[in-house]
Amino acid sequence: MRFLKRLALGAAAAAITLGSSLGVASAQDKSTVDAVRDRGVLRIAGILNEDPYFSKDPRTGEWRGFVVEMGKDMAAELGVELEVVESSWANSILDVQSGKVDLAFALTALPKRALSVHFSAPTYYNSFVIVSPKAELAEKTWAELNDPAYTIAVDLGSAQDQITKAYLPKANILRFKTRDEAILAVSTGKADAIINTVFNSMVMTKKNAAIGTVYVPKPILSSPSVIGMSHESDAVWRGFVSAWADYNRRVGNNQTWILKGLEPFGISADDLPEGFDING
Repeated sequence: MRFLKRLALGAAAAAITLGSSLGVASAQDKSTVDAVRDRGVLRIAGILNEDPYFSKDPRTGEWRGFVVEMGKDMAAELGVELEVVESSWANSILDVQSGKVDLAFALTALPKRALSVHFSAPTYYNSFVIVSPKAELAEKTWAELNDPAYTIAVDLGSAQDQITKAYLPKANILRFKTRDEAILAVSTGKADAIINTVFNSMVMTKKNAAIGTVYVPKPILSSPSVIGMSHESDAVWRGFVSAWADYNRRVGNNQTWILKGLEPFGISADDLPEGFDING
């Protein structure tokens, strides 16, 4: 009788242990989509003072910018709210890896970054350009700019810095810790031009006319802008994010959101530099 009692207690304990294990496994097996929906919030990384991508109103705490509009649309597709988590370009990838955010939008698809986060399909294409007050640089190719006679400013470690290493090894490159320092170098005549991407550059010229005009050197260097997500995310989540990106690029929604983000600076589609194509 005692043996049967001990056997029954042992079976009950085993059942409890098995149930607990199944509960843990169930929690661990929860899909990324379910986790986001259960939380009720889609979290994306947001960058301060990064028009037209992101901007945070210091008085209200509200975010605006075309990436914010993209995030709102994706959140609506999932039936959740959007939360923009303050970050930086460098930290946004770390925030995805640590689980602080679900996604990091507007990443330049550098191969090295793919080792840290999984890339979505392109949301749009961005071209690398130069901004210069010197009209003689308007028709220069990358090969012609690759000359020690030209001094080019760039922010250290950025995607555009990678372009200088690949295409302008002979030019005089001034590398600065911040983009603002690089802009100052051009506006004060210390550098002939700054390298950046189209949308940032268009806003730069509106905020500071002294840095000149946006030019698109040939060959046109277009890079896909992608959404970064964790390598730990499941296939359904990756498929959803890529499908969202691909669909909205193809039907023109992403272009509409981008142009809306440029409107506060008086920039329309007609103002975008010749040779640039959002859709690649």
